This record gives sequence, C-alpha cells and structure tokens, in this order.
Amino acid sequence: MPALPLIVDTDTGSDDAVALLLAAASGLGAPRAVTTVAGNVPLETGTRNALISLHLAGRLDVPVHPGCERPMTRPLATAQQVHGRDGMGDIGLPDPPRAAEREHAVEVLLSYPRRCPGKLTLVTLGPLTNVAAALLRDRDLLTRYRHVYCMAGAADLRGNISATAEYNVWADPEAARVVSQAATPDKVTWIGWDVSRTDAVMTPGDQHRLEELGTPLATFAHRVNRTVADWARDVTGLPGYDLPDPIAMAVALRPDLVIEQERAHVDIALGDETRGQLIIDRRRTAPPPNLTLVRRVSETGFKRLLFDTCARELEGNR
Repeated sequence: MPALPLIVDTDTGSDDAVALLLAAASGLGAPRAVTTVAGNVPLETGTRNALISLHLAGRLDVPVHPGCERPMTRPLATAQQVHGRDGMGDIGLPDPPRAAEREHAVEVLLSYPRRCPGKLTLVTLGPLTNVAAALLRDRDLLTRYRHVYCMAGAADLRGNISATAEYNVWADPEAARVVSQAATPDKVTWIGWDVSRTDAVMTPGDQHRLEELGTPLATFAHRVNRTVADWARDVTGLPGYDLPDPIAMAVALRPDLVIEQERAHVDIALGDETRGQLIIDRRRTAPPPNLTLVRRVSETGFKRLLFDTCARELEGNR
C-alpha cells in the first residue's frame, strides 16, 4: 500500500514529536509539509521542535511553515508546565540543521489541497487556530482534503487542562468552533484525550521497553517525554504518561485500529466555567452530526506501530 500523503499541523511538544516520527518514519505516511501553531509552546519553539523531529526521522526534505502566534481572540496559554520550557523535556536538544520556510502555514493549508484535491490527509495535533484562519478564507477547505483527523476534545468530558476540557480545544475554543461548524462526519474525525487516557498510556513497562530498544528514535521518544511523565503522575494520576498526538496520528495512518466511534453533533463551550468542553448532542432531536468521534482504539495495535517505528534504524542515524 502506498504511503499516505499528509499535511501535519502541530504545536510541537514532546508527544507531537513522537507523532511526527510516526508520520515520517513508519513507512505509512508521506508528509508533504508540516505547519506549526502556537500552543504547547510559543510558535518559534514549536517550529524548532518540528525541524528537530523531522531531522531525526531523516526527512530534511519536508518543509516546515510557521503559522499563527496566538489564538484567535485570547492570549496564548502554553502547556510548558507539561512538556518543559522547550517543549521537549528540557533535555538540551541541539538546534536543527535547517531553518523554517517563509510561506505562512495558512497559505500552505489553503494551497496544497487546491493543487491536489482529494489526495491529501490533514492531521492536526495542536490548537485549531491555523485551520480556522484558513476556513475564514475558504469555507469549503475541509472538503478539499481526503480526510481531516484532529487530536481534539474529550468526549467523556474528563479534561486534562480543566475539569472537562482537553488542552487543544481549551487553548483556542473559538477556532475549534469554527472547525466544528464547517465539518461533516464523513470528512472530519476527532480523536480526543479520552482515547489517549484509555488506549495510549505508556506504563513503566512500556517505557522500559522503549528505552531498551536503544535506537535513536526510541531514545528520543523516551527522553523528550520525561516531564510529561512527572505531570501525569502528579496531575492526571495515570499509570504512566499518555500519548494523545501519536494515537491520533496512528488513527490517520491506520484507520483499522479504531474499534469504537460515533457520529454526533458537537459544539464547543466558550464560557469561562466550561471553556473548551465538547457539547455533544445525542438526543433524537439533535441537529445532524458534524463530526466523527473516535472513542476506542486498539491499544495493542497502537503500541505495536509505535515500537516498530521506534525500532527502525534510519539511514544517517546508524
């Protein structure tokens, strides 16, 4: 099967970096461009991290395009308390060997699918600011992609940044609402933190296995999530750190990993008390569904993909 042509939009923190490894080094994805957005870390830092991740994956040919520096209407609130000041566990990674492109991310999101209508899959790993900005210029943008997968929300209303909200939607809820209002369930799939919390937790045993692989990819994936492991222990109480962006990328690359999903009408709460919460209308009188929500993914299949990718010895990393 040919590799899936991808555009990846990311606020590259440590789990985004692992998702980029899956996209670029698993053999299943063929990234055409990476666009960056402020979120986990400021835009400049996230762009640097995307360049570092692609370099490690041996994909210096994939251009990286910086995008929006802040949410649509709100000040930027990063997640550096989770991912470290540099977004990569503060392990002192060297600067990447190349610079980002000058073309803005929004232009890339608009232009690529026009050149290849229906051929590209868009995977978003951060706040939806870039995508919303592009939609304000082209309301039909989402239909120009083969499919759009978003790491967004928490369909069970258990949050990681607030009591009921997931960070990406909470960081720019206005952008998430723009995207949800333009979406249709046959074109747009959201994979939420509820899936990561259930099916993508790296237990101590998983972490040891990753460390024992000893390859550059495995060592990188293990080390950059050092601060996330501390945060998971102290805040979410999970038996290890979870990988929301990698499991979203895995669904894009391997839709057969999905074992439960639903179509539903979803809106986004904007008020202070419930900011970023998904409002899922499951009544028989609900408006027509606008999103497909993934609810469960094969944990075994996801981890097999992760370990197989990290075990690879890439040319230039030997």
